[in-house]
Amino acid sequence: MDIAGLDPSTLADSVKPLLDWRDVPVDLASLAALAAGLGWASGLRLYALVFVLGALERFAGAHLPGGLGVLAHPLVLGVSGLLLLVEFFADKLPWLDSLWDAAHTFIRIPAGAALAAAVMGDQSGALQIAMGLLGGTLAAGTHFAKASARAAINTSPEPVSNVVTSLGEDALFAGGMWTLIHQPLLFLGALAVFCVLAVVMIAMLWRFVARIFRRRPQATN
Repeated sequence: MDIAGLDPSTLADSVKPLLDWRDVPVDLASLAALAAGLGWASGLRLYALVFVLGALERFAGAHLPGGLGVLAHPLVLGVSGLLLLVEFFADKLPWLDSLWDAAHTFIRIPAGAALAAAVMGDQSGALQIAMGLLGGTLAAGTHFAKASARAAINTSPEPVSNVVTSLGEDALFAGGMWTLIHQPLLFLGALAVFCVLAVVMIAMLWRFVARIFRRRPQATN
């Protein structure tokens, strides 16, 4: 079912929209916001994102636009739920979290692009490509900001900071998804601020990590 261009009252009577724009029609702008949000969330908690989206359609009556409906398939829900649990614990162990992030450089970014493009599955190919590029870029920015922060934290010998940081990321993902669904305009504003801060943080953290590794050979002599 194509939700783009439908009257809000008609949409409310037929399906429960994933985005709540209050008095704003569900149109291409809301689909673009959703695509951006999925790109951002893919770089942070990909498996949780896939599981939550699928569960919303299968159990909460939400309608996923475009080609996202496949996420509600029991097989997809089962695999994403299992990987969600694995990531939840792997993300909280020192150094294993960085190895997990390194491996997922090749998973989160293309997945973010694919999910964002799937939002526009009922639209033109040009829109699908554009949203795919946007989603992949946002996924990459979020992923590298996360990976950079973890690399810096792992220079500390105590494990508590890893657990606290991981729980903070869990809370950020949950809060971001709630805001995306219920307050999309607020989410877009927060996303713009996040992108600026992520660029600054990546640059600062990589300089910090580079200094740490440059000092180590000198300390052994």
